[in-house]
Amino acid sequence: MKFGPIPIDAAEGAVLAHATAAAEKRFRKAHRLSAEDISMLKGAGVSQVVAAVLAPDDLGEDAAAQKIAESMTLGGIEAKPAATGRVNLHAKAAGIFTVSEAVIDAINAVDPAITIATLAQHAPVEKGQMVATVKIIPFAVSSSLVAAVAEICASGEVFAVNAYRSMRVGVIQTVLPGTKPTVLDKTLRVTEARLARSGGWLTAERRTPHEIAPVAEAAIALARDNDMVVIFGASAMSDFADVVPAAIERAGGTVIRAGMPVDPGNLLVLGTLGGKRIIGAPGCARSPKENGFDWVLDRLIAGLDVTARDIAGMGVGGLLMEIPTRPQPREPQPPKSRLKVGIVLLAAGRSSRMGGPNKLMALFDGQPLVRRTAERALASKASGTIVVTGHQRERVRGALSGLDVTFADNPDFADGLSTSLKAGTAYLPEDAAGAMIVLGDMPGVASDDLDRLIDVFRRAGGNSVIRATHQGKRGNPVLLPRSLFAAIAHLEGDTGARHLVEAEGLDVIDVEIGEGASVDVDTREALEGAGGVLQD
Repeated sequence: MKFGPIPIDAAEGAVLAHATAAAEKRFRKAHRLSAEDISMLKGAGVSQVVAAVLAPDDLGEDAAAQKIAESMTLGGIEAKPAATGRVNLHAKAAGIFTVSEAVIDAINAVDPAITIATLAQHAPVEKGQMVATVKIIPFAVSSSLVAAVAEICASGEVFAVNAYRSMRVGVIQTVLPGTKPTVLDKTLRVTEARLARSGGWLTAERRTPHEIAPVAEAAIALARDNDMVVIFGASAMSDFADVVPAAIERAGGTVIRAGMPVDPGNLLVLGTLGGKRIIGAPGCARSPKENGFDWVLDRLIAGLDVTARDIAGMGVGGLLMEIPTRPQPREPQPPKSRLKVGIVLLAAGRSSRMGGPNKLMALFDGQPLVRRTAERALASKASGTIVVTGHQRERVRGALSGLDVTFADNPDFADGLSTSLKAGTAYLPEDAAGAMIVLGDMPGVASDDLDRLIDVFRRAGGNSVIRATHQGKRGNPVLLPRSLFAAIAHLEGDTGARHLVEAEGLDVIDVEIGEGASVDVDTREALEGAGGVLQD
């Protein structure tokens, strides 16, 4: 592949490196130039373009990424369609991510043009979460490089999501004089919540004195009818011959490892009894906060073996005291009715089809269209409104003077819709469950329409795409769940929410809001027909 300035007469079939305009026509980045395009550009006085010219044995970025993804042996993972030289891979179910680090390192050493990034080894993932991405850096790569990567992938499974299994767990809690029943009750609630994320359940509990014999007896009884036994000691383990490890051996079991290099979680005990796993939980496991107990429990529930050597290798990254990394779904969550939705109001466009005037400044009932749209957004149930500005940014800001909105400037607005989406979502707060993308030029969308979309989003648990429709035809606004925010960051060119919805494969719920979903004002005729008056 050759890259650089190319005379326009030699550019047919080349791939544009930058967005290029010719009169009213705008060619986006990565567009492959046709003979008709060349004629139009020459007519506009363009003498050369910066572009990539593919060699006969080159593969385009999408084809190369797709071929690499298809060559991989994966477990519990699905690949999305290639776009902008990228294939994203997502978990089919909640579980634990495992990866062959040697294979990934070997692929990334083939050539800088080909990259694969993944989550960390043994990372917990939710269903639908992106776990890896294949990205081709240039517009094309040699087919020989792709073949070299495919050969590496043929060595075995590259990565997988090991799905959680539904397990029956029995719990033993030892008691000393002064042990508070409320502490024991809370421990049960926290443990039940930990198991709930994988569909498991706590079947039985035994409370015994903090002594070897009664703990051993209870362990034998619970191991018969459960997949796993967890022991919470009233006193922390202070020696490898202390009550919990000694009780496991008294019951006829084996202690695999006592003590782990994870803090909090140092005092965990792991063993086997009658072919079942038995865990002596550290005291920190009575709290829902991430600790070493989570690391061991999750792997076992996902069907992964945990050996003494595995635990010994947890020290790097094992300091969790001040840097918890795992989300804590075990903590009480806000009810669905309180899921926060932020509005991203797109107001950066150039109104090119208007032939000059900015349509967002058109007056509706004496008020600029962009202000009318912003006021309706502010009057909705949304938690906040972010206005993305670009073309005539100062004029747009002036029209919104006094309104409680957040401005997100997009200096790259000329490069396409994706840049505004990225600029706006980057301003959303961390507790936003979704982003409603509202176009600034839709005068028929009212606050009640926005509220209907938000209500449906909340009832769906905040995990679905909610799309406004008119007479069954898709329209705008579109409400995107937080799970898509990472994908928005990878969009390029004039790509919007519609492409994202189709590419990511999430559930889509259509909501009929009437004509407002399909009425935009891209032309003078449409604007005037909707009741607007253009301003210079």
